[in-house]
Amino acid sequence: MNRSLSHSPSHRSPLHRRPLHRRPTLAAAASLAAMSLGLYLLWPQAQDFDAMTGPEPSQDAEMAVSPPRTASKPESAPESTEGERLAIVASKTGPVADQMAGDMPLDTAVVTAVETESKSAGQVTQLAEAPRLSVSRSPALSSSPSTSLSPSTSMEMRGLMPSQEVARIAPLPSPGPSVQMPTDTSEAYPEFDASSVRVTAETPVSTFSVDVDTASYAVVRSSLMQGELPPPQAARIEEMINYFGYDYPQPDAEAFRPMVDVFASPWNPERQLVRVALQGRAATPGPRSPVNLVLLIDTSGSMRSPDKLPLLKRSMALLLGELNDDDEVAIVTYAGSAGVALAPTAASNTEEIMQALESLAPSGGTAGEAGLSQAYRLAGQMNGEDETTRVLLATDGDFNLGLSDPEALERFIADRREGGVYLSVLGFGRGNLDDAVMQSLAQHGNGQAAYIDSLAEAQKVLVDQLAASLEPIANDVKVQVEFNPARVQEYRLIGYETRALRREDFRNDRVDAGDIGAGHQVTALYEIAPVGSRAALTRPSRYQQGQQVTEGQHDELGHVALRYKVPGESQSRLIETPISPGLTTADSEASFAAAIAGFGQLLGDDRYLGDWGWDEAIALAEASKGKDRYGYRAEAVRLMRLAGGLSDR
Repeated sequence: MNRSLSHSPSHRSPLHRRPLHRRPTLAAAASLAAMSLGLYLLWPQAQDFDAMTGPEPSQDAEMAVSPPRTASKPESAPESTEGERLAIVASKTGPVADQMAGDMPLDTAVVTAVETESKSAGQVTQLAEAPRLSVSRSPALSSSPSTSLSPSTSMEMRGLMPSQEVARIAPLPSPGPSVQMPTDTSEAYPEFDASSVRVTAETPVSTFSVDVDTASYAVVRSSLMQGELPPPQAARIEEMINYFGYDYPQPDAEAFRPMVDVFASPWNPERQLVRVALQGRAATPGPRSPVNLVLLIDTSGSMRSPDKLPLLKRSMALLLGELNDDDEVAIVTYAGSAGVALAPTAASNTEEIMQALESLAPSGGTAGEAGLSQAYRLAGQMNGEDETTRVLLATDGDFNLGLSDPEALERFIADRREGGVYLSVLGFGRGNLDDAVMQSLAQHGNGQAAYIDSLAEAQKVLVDQLAASLEPIANDVKVQVEFNPARVQEYRLIGYETRALRREDFRNDRVDAGDIGAGHQVTALYEIAPVGSRAALTRPSRYQQGQQVTEGQHDELGHVALRYKVPGESQSRLIETPISPGLTTADSEASFAAAIAGFGQLLGDDRYLGDWGWDEAIALAEASKGKDRYGYRAEAVRLMRLAGGLSDR
């Protein structure tokens, strides 16, 4: 079995450009998927649906979902009624996505809209067209089984994470042919060398910044669903691991709670994995502080495709449904130049905000620097005492006017983050996705980076995880791990290559690091070889000097220290915990994180995995899915199967 991929950033396997199916097969597969979807929606009592969602809710609390309509002429399609899709219409396209749509669980995406093209019949299978986006902003719904809800009322759908308010989304109009991965791309990803083994006696200390970004996993998924292996540099393992939620205990008093445990490595029982996990405290109960959002939207010509600006507008509609009446929203656009499309407006005025969004059209170049300057100026005017102000940049990352170099953009953002305005980045589309620029902006703007490839992902990022974005609980969070050379021969940090810090940066409060929001989780895995292990790749130094340590310290495998700042403070706080000896049995949370770490290594640099391959990764992930309430882990298993099949070609 061919498991190895080229590790050279400049080399791309032919698999990266070769689709799995030709268009006639694609059209047939997509048509079958659409038919299967219609039957699935008309049969809500199916046993597999019940198995995923649990007991059937009462009939009066059930959502009415109308099936897709088929029309020979799109313009004659009936008008949308109260049975139009509520909350989520996840549009996934491409050869593999179309083929798999009939098997996709409804806990991952409540409804999957499969838009297909049949050249021979000249027909389009589509959802009822709706010319406008609308947002429903309603109070939280009671979970009482006796609650009566009409079909026109926005409600929480089965399988979705709970949310206070749910946006009402008009279905996506059919764009014609399914969106395909471009044959020739100009995508850019951060360059890095995979973490290598460090000899503890020579380099006992490892320091890195936390990372709560999730863009990498979504980009990997997008590539695999198009029938292509992702570029190796697109697979940042820490972002893949942190995409998933884990069952970690809540902290008591501090902003977050660190946890450390040690268990056997699944790919080499002679080695061990050290898990360092952080759980941020939950969002503060009761009303939150007002939020000011500046939506900085890329309207350049490169945003024309359906998976870019059209999907962006519908994603923003989801976000607006989650805001409070005392929040404010402004819109800045940039193409060849920048301008204010909407002055600061109360979030309660959804009609005016949606009209501004609907009026946006793609054209011109990408003056990202001008847009950022305008957005920061406007955010500064909106920012008030005890308020959270954030610029939310939505783009494909293609900056071709003004500043475009990542290092220059870093300095540009660093000069403006001191004003208390956070910057987060949402990536859309493929072909010219500049992931390197997006990562640079988010890391230096005290925000997060996410990639939106469907409305299901928009729901996860902009609704389910909104509290983490709107309520920061810790700034400049750094982790420093020191291993005991008397117990640990060697170690390597799996992932976090783009987040590495110097040893002296840990105590320097002027050095920027990642931020954590309410409810955020961070997981890091170290692979270690104990002293005397037959799996050690290095040999002890002949002239190594013993360390002067106390009796208790001699037994420790190492020591974990964390520094963070409370938002608004300039001096960091310290949390410390030892790494105790002795193996624990890996629970499902630890095992699944290890499986995803293996997934990421198999996509990129797998030199440390030995004979452990796709079959083992799939088996481990399948066995450790746990409750998987929303189906994200099941989706990861399917993606592993796709990647394994593609890597064998």
